[in-house]
Amino acid sequence: MPTSRVMIHAEGLSKRYGRQRAVQELTFDVEAGRICALLGPNGAGKTSTIRMLVGLTVPDAGVVRIAGTAVSLGAPVLRRVGVLIDGPALVPHLTGIANLKLFWAAARQTWPPPGLGDALDLAGLGSAFDRKVKGYSMGMKQRLMLAQAFMRRPDVLILDEPANGLDPAEVRALRNYLADRAADGIAVLVSSHQLAEVQTLATDIVVMNHGRLVTAGRLDDLLDGAGTCRIRTEEPDRALTVLRDTPGVTATTMDDGDVMVTAPSVPVSGIVETLVRAGVAVAGASEDHRSLEDAYLALTEGHDHAAR
Repeated sequence: MPTSRVMIHAEGLSKRYGRQRAVQELTFDVEAGRICALLGPNGAGKTSTIRMLVGLTVPDAGVVRIAGTAVSLGAPVLRRVGVLIDGPALVPHLTGIANLKLFWAAARQTWPPPGLGDALDLAGLGSAFDRKVKGYSMGMKQRLMLAQAFMRRPDVLILDEPANGLDPAEVRALRNYLADRAADGIAVLVSSHQLAEVQTLATDIVVMNHGRLVTAGRLDDLLDGAGTCRIRTEEPDRALTVLRDTPGVTATTMDDGDVMVTAPSVPVSGIVETLVRAGVAVAGASEDHRSLEDAYLALTEGHDHAAR
């Protein structure tokens, strides 16, 4: 499968619940062979977005396409999608394997699923598959739900907080599995708050806040080419005021007394010149290589400031 093929396409998605705006005019793509992280604070609209992607929620406006086909509830193209959303949804009085059979029966296909063996290996539940789910721990339930998502050997994976309840070894196994599947050409969309894990796993990111898109693109571009610099000054408040009104500056934050500036199109020398012209004394300036956590906080905090 060519890696340039768009497998998840969201265009102009909007959704309201009464007066509450959950998602507004959201557009992004996920290509085959890529692992895209959907990030945002609580209440940003991530779960509403995922529900629209898999046909569980009808958008007020916009369109979703999976592998070029428009999505609606029960659309045949959704058989090509493995989904984990809203946490474990299992029948407690049935065994683990019986729950998987029940999920598969809903698809009206012959048992066993094509990817059952790999899914069971990853879940690592062993003899627990023959025990009733009501006796499972949270982590065991999560692993069973992951097996449910993977067992159909999908072309697209859409996973909401897939590492919840997993121990470090299980998280690593999940990471390796998703990387291998992406290498095989599937498209993966993962919503997660575990930013250190996301930085290790993801190739692309989509950041939301207040229902809107903040940024979308390659993770390497965000971290290596985001145009972030650290400004040392005895007048940080004045520097923040000046820079927030400077063209090309997309985010400003404070870090240990220094001013952090994200301005992809403005060189460090241009930032310094702007401050000096405004009468702000600059003691030092340098490019800053950020973690995903740093970049995420700069983007979302900057977005919050702009919204206010």
